[in-house]
Amino acid sequence: MRIMMIQPNYHSGGAEIAGNWPPSWVPYVGGALKTAGFSDIRFVDAMTDYIADDALAEIIAQHQPDVVLATAITPMIYQSQKTLKIVKEVCPQAKTIMGGVHPTYMYNEVLNEAPWVDYIIRGEGEEITVNLLQAIANGTDERDRRHILGIAFLENGQVVATPAHPPIADLDSLTPDWNLLDWSKYIYTPLNVRVAVPNYARGCPFTCRFCSQWKFWRKYRSATPKRFVDEIETLVKKHKVGFFILADEEPTINKSKFIALCNELIERNLGVYWGINTRVTDILRDEQELPLYRKAGLVHVSLGTEAAAQLKLNLFRKETTIEQNKRAIKLLNQNGIVTEAQFIMGLENETPETIEQTYQMALDWKADMVNWNMFTPWPFSELFQDLGDRVEVRDYSQYNFVTPIMKPEAMEREDVLKGVLRNYARFYLRKTFEYWFVKDPFKRKYLLGCLKAFVQTTLNKRFYNLKRVKYNGLQTKIELGFDESKILTREQIAQRQQQHPELMADVNFTGNISACGAPNDLPKYD
Repeated sequence: MRIMMIQPNYHSGGAEIAGNWPPSWVPYVGGALKTAGFSDIRFVDAMTDYIADDALAEIIAQHQPDVVLATAITPMIYQSQKTLKIVKEVCPQAKTIMGGVHPTYMYNEVLNEAPWVDYIIRGEGEEITVNLLQAIANGTDERDRRHILGIAFLENGQVVATPAHPPIADLDSLTPDWNLLDWSKYIYTPLNVRVAVPNYARGCPFTCRFCSQWKFWRKYRSATPKRFVDEIETLVKKHKVGFFILADEEPTINKSKFIALCNELIERNLGVYWGINTRVTDILRDEQELPLYRKAGLVHVSLGTEAAAQLKLNLFRKETTIEQNKRAIKLLNQNGIVTEAQFIMGLENETPETIEQTYQMALDWKADMVNWNMFTPWPFSELFQDLGDRVEVRDYSQYNFVTPIMKPEAMEREDVLKGVLRNYARFYLRKTFEYWFVKDPFKRKYLLGCLKAFVQTTLNKRFYNLKRVKYNGLQTKIELGFDESKILTREQIAQRQQQHPELMADVNFTGNISACGAPNDLPKYD
């Protein structure tokens, strides 16, 4: 059976500024399939290679796959649906499968919009995909699919979602196949080395209201440090990877295991550098261990500081304070680790003053780098449900962290974007001079590399999708690019919720049939 995996040709102007990132789902899901005996697997990275739809159609037609898998985060969902439609047009007999965070929760909406999608994988995909493809290979998928856990599909025009598959208990059982990637494509601009995004831990014990990753993974787990470093050694020695970023939400939660991971890296002396995202409170907890972390090659920490006002931190349920944010950055700086602060912008109470406040706070904290991310209310997050009909923009292609989705009460969306871009310009103009005087040679080289990436993507207008910013003399005009048909009035939203409750997100993985195959919505027997 010929299997094709496709990364859809989607771009946003966000994380891509640092280079081309390898899609982690491919080696993990592809490796699980190879371990199960599926050997004919081809990966097409339409995103990194900027493959246009017509060229992609030719590739699919030439290969004639039996099964095609594509992924989708929320802003990628329309391109992912389009990609699988192309598959059906040029290769009608192929089974089309979509996985990822967005279709996991929004399978009702996806299948109604894109009935050419044969199956949706709900949740972490390795074991579910193997089970589904084994049924497809045996020709029994349509007969047995109601008994395959963790999938959704259309049957006689109705959406059917099976009960959730259990979370993978042992991450050491994962068998990623890194050979599926063409490593020459994936370069981390700041260091000009190959970059990987391996997975050490899955899940998060915290419940930030704007996030949904803790619901997607459902249970926090981490790999055995020795087993994980075996993978890192393969990436370094076989694939010449020089930098990796952990794909994890919270890799430092289990302190003893994280220390063991660092010690294992130190012992093997692989010469690889790495970065993580983590919580401010973990940095404060690990103050004494930070020198060890840096010795292990940890050189970049992105902190979810999120807001410049305590009121917003409480709204997000971050369980941190402004003073904790400042101290965590100071501790990282003292240990030679690059600090990156994250701010969430564009909530309803945003004003020009609060935007300015984040800039002044970034200076006061002395963060090496700062990201101002637009508040993006995932349609399956708790905050989205609370905001309800105030989320007028339902154009998911713009849910990309660089486009203002919410309209603040005191500002226009365009003015929020202008304020954020002004913050970026002022902050990194200062850093253009400051980075040259950083005493640590490695940190100076790293930061100058980051500045290079920022300048390059600013000049080619990929950064923050600057192509939408138009200048006419002293006037600046911004075209946000929303699909007008997907901007709804509050009345339309209320009507949609009333008439089509089935299109709402399924955030609890309940599905609509029971474990024995009977519908969950059967009337109660009295």
